[in-house]
Amino acid sequence: MVTIGYAAMLEQFHPREAVELAALAEANGFSGVMAADRFQPSVPQQGQAGFVWDVLGALGERTRGDLGVVTAPTFRWHPALVAQASATLAAMNPGRHWLGVSSGDALDEHVVGGYWPEAPERINRMFEAVEIVRKLFTGSLAGRDVKHAGQFYRLESTRLWTMPEAAPEILVATAGPVTARRAGRQADGLITMGAPSDRVELLFARLADGAREAGRDPSTLTRVLQLHLSWAATHEEALANALTEWPNGGMRFNRSDIRSPHDLAQLARHVRAEDFEGRLLVSADPDEHRAAVQGYLDLGFDKVFLHNVGRNQREWIETFGREVLPKLVK
Repeated sequence: MVTIGYAAMLEQFHPREAVELAALAEANGFSGVMAADRFQPSVPQQGQAGFVWDVLGALGERTRGDLGVVTAPTFRWHPALVAQASATLAAMNPGRHWLGVSSGDALDEHVVGGYWPEAPERINRMFEAVEIVRKLFTGSLAGRDVKHAGQFYRLESTRLWTMPEAAPEILVATAGPVTARRAGRQADGLITMGAPSDRVELLFARLADGAREAGRDPSTLTRVLQLHLSWAATHEEALANALTEWPNGGMRFNRSDIRSPHDLAQLARHVRAEDFEGRLLVSADPDEHRAAVQGYLDLGFDKVFLHNVGRNQREWIETFGREVLPKLVK
């Protein structure tokens, strides 16, 4: 069954408001919620950065669908701590939680003062972290201790003492085909952002290649999309929301090495309306958004989590719940 969920943006909304909005979304036909582990907003005007695990705990009590998270178990967190947090959330909310892992951005990860490596090392760290989390999930469910001594991390002999009946899925966050292939070998699927159909098809093909190389069935892997969009009652308002609240959606360069929201804000001054083309749909027409979401469903995504970049969340949730979600063919 395909999920059309709500992306709770802790960069933009106070934790209490984020929980209220997620509950409202579910009441209007959205199924499930996801959130990202951020230490800072992308730009200062977004204004928030609540602790994702606390918010997910509250969301578990207020909603009934998916509880997804994307985090980097590599710099601020040792993979063992992420495994413990994920296992606890899954134990409290059986069958609802999936764990997305990323290679991280300097914006969030530099705060602990460590060395910030180039992308290949960050990706290698991520996959070693996946290995540790998987070891802990598997060993703990079997009632045995595990240990690890790798290139980047060590884990002394231990287990997770609180576990769900089944381990959470581990999804790798990526937009690159090489990483997608590795995800097919090591993870339970991937999560990615909106992109042209040919790029998505390439990601899926490499994910399947990796699965087959590991002797796995590609059809068992989960494919998740986080889709940013800007809807408002008028096109002008939708564009203003995108330029003010989510200019990072129009930045056509890699932002993973930028360390300050204030630096991103300076770069955001150069973002223009045309920069969103092909990257973030800006439209006042719900049917145009419906067609875009349907296109991604047709590509084969299992779960799509929508994020309207403006502050007009309640109006957007009610409009999409009435005019978009019921018309999607799943």
